[in-house]
Amino acid sequence: MTGPWLGVVADDVTGACDLAGGVAAAGVTTSVHLGVPGDDERAEDDCVVVALKTRTVAATDAVRESAAAAGWLRDRGAARIYQKYCSTFDSTDRGNIGPVADALAAEGRITLGTPATPAAGRTQYLGHLFVGDRLLSESPMRDHPLTPMRDSDLVAVLSRQTPSPVVLLPLPAVRAGAGALAREIEARAESGARHLLVDAIDDGDLDVLAAAADEVRVPLVLGGGAGVALALARRRSTGAAPSAQVLPAGGARLVLSGSASERTRQQVAAFPGPVLRLDPVALSRDGLDGLVARLRDVVTAAGEDPVLVSATAQPALVRAAQAALGVERAAELVESALGRLAVAGVRELGVRRLLVAGGETSGAVTSALGLRRLAVGTLAAPGVPWTTGRATAVPGSPEVALLLKSGNFGGPDLFRTAWETAP
Repeated sequence: MTGPWLGVVADDVTGACDLAGGVAAAGVTTSVHLGVPGDDERAEDDCVVVALKTRTVAATDAVRESAAAAGWLRDRGAARIYQKYCSTFDSTDRGNIGPVADALAAEGRITLGTPATPAAGRTQYLGHLFVGDRLLSESPMRDHPLTPMRDSDLVAVLSRQTPSPVVLLPLPAVRAGAGALAREIEARAESGARHLLVDAIDDGDLDVLAAAADEVRVPLVLGGGAGVALALARRRSTGAAPSAQVLPAGGARLVLSGSASERTRQQVAAFPGPVLRLDPVALSRDGLDGLVARLRDVVTAAGEDPVLVSATAQPALVRAAQAALGVERAAELVESALGRLAVAGVRELGVRRLLVAGGETSGAVTSALGLRRLAVGTLAAPGVPWTTGRATAVPGSPEVALLLKSGNFGGPDLFRTAWETAP
């Protein structure tokens, strides 16, 4: 059965779009399915991405959903399975990268990959992950409210998440060339390695890894950030154009920001339009009705100018809200509120273009809107493509355009400039 050349299981929707946008830009037909697809859904593109919301859920739930997504892709003939996780290896010592990798590498497979995505400033050297010129443990990720990353040694991090052997393939093994790297991978697999993490500091290293993966004779699950997938796409490009629909011009525009990242804080600060602040402590006390009414007034006054609803705050304020409400309750209040506001905007206010900042927020918004499949369009910034899909939770299932942005992605003025490339 002919099926996708690449089937991707992504642990959040922004990571899925990051990978999908780059692969589509390389000329490979690509789509994103939101949640484990149903038995009646088809996989029609060369690259099919299943976007889950499993980065911070219980490991057992992450494994179950990821295995189901991989099974759906394999049943539809996917030639290769790819585990997409964040390029900053977002996880805890309990998972979920390791447990999911174990599940996807069942039946004698090994996993091979790297979070390195040089275009986004992510590189791996001597097994250590760098964000720009800083070790991961010295970057703003060390203070992430859900997945603080305070160890840059990825072999050590992954080894705490899985009982299976984790082995580093250092940069000299990559620079030896694709054939030599393929033989090294096979030798490591024969000696019992289950998960192989590969150093890469530029796109040339990723191209070698992609070429080696095509030569290896042991069954593989590839994985990492978007970088390895983009290297695979460079070997596969057909010159296909992005598939997002073109929406009618005009209409209200909405930015929904739940990310706590440093880059998103910069983007919120640089936004030139009206801003509604969303505070989880106030939400727990007052509910959402008043904010919906305020949104209606502000969007009506703004016309076609974008409006920002922001729960993004300085780390001290985030910690204070978590202390008052609990980490999970504070996050749930924000995600639920932004999802409901997205629905209100599309249903009542004529919003047809939405920019959403944050992986968990994007998952909440796409779920609230009832989106099941996204066609991938042009990039507004590296790793940040516009997409289109039908909002089935809204009467009439209108077509909407969404830019789903990982917290750390995009330039400081993205909330202003992204609209220039919107469908």
